[in-house]
Amino acid sequence: MKRIVVLISGSGTNMQAIVEACQQQRIDGEVVGVISNKANVGGLEKAAVANIPTAVLSHKDYDTREAYDAELLQLIDGFQPDVVVLAGFMRILTAEFTQHYHGRMLNIHPSLLPKYRGINTHQRALDNGDKEHGVSVHFVTEELDGGPVILQARVPVFEGDEASDLQQRVHAQEHRIYPLVVQWLCSGRLKLTEKGAELDGTLLGPQGYAAD
Repeated sequence: MKRIVVLISGSGTNMQAIVEACQQQRIDGEVVGVISNKANVGGLEKAAVANIPTAVLSHKDYDTREAYDAELLQLIDGFQPDVVVLAGFMRILTAEFTQHYHGRMLNIHPSLLPKYRGINTHQRALDNGDKEHGVSVHFVTEELDGGPVILQARVPVFEGDEASDLQQRVHAQEHRIYPLVVQWLCSGRLKLTEKGAELDGTLLGPQGYAAD
């Protein structure tokens, strides 16, 4: 059973999906800690209900990104994690931090990477007149939202959609694919190599698994 630490900044719905998958034995692991950079967010309440230890480390208490990440790293490592999952953790991470968890840290991003790195992805997709939108799970590397993509899910964009419509559609897919990728990593099927992300020894393409 792999030890999983989840980092959040908000409602924690993806964290909850992963916790439930662990409870249902769909993931060979257990969420042993949930850390937020913001106090009093819904994700902390969800973790507490599930009897998962929580911690809050506010970035506002640190003068530099490097100082915050150094403290965050120590906090995470106190849980002795095998896997670190970013689930709506709204922080840009330093190179030292990402290197420490190389091959062990996942992120989920609400766009079909490499499209729309950063924020406001749903509105950007609408502004550009995209016919489809989606979500990507990827390994975390030094490059913002630039690590090898593992799995994507696509959703249609309908005429008259607003950003909130796309967000709801994407969230539904997030809760399906993120636990699956976490299981791949916990079970040893998924690895980050010098060439990129490999599943069952096969190198994944730029859009991850089953891009078609």
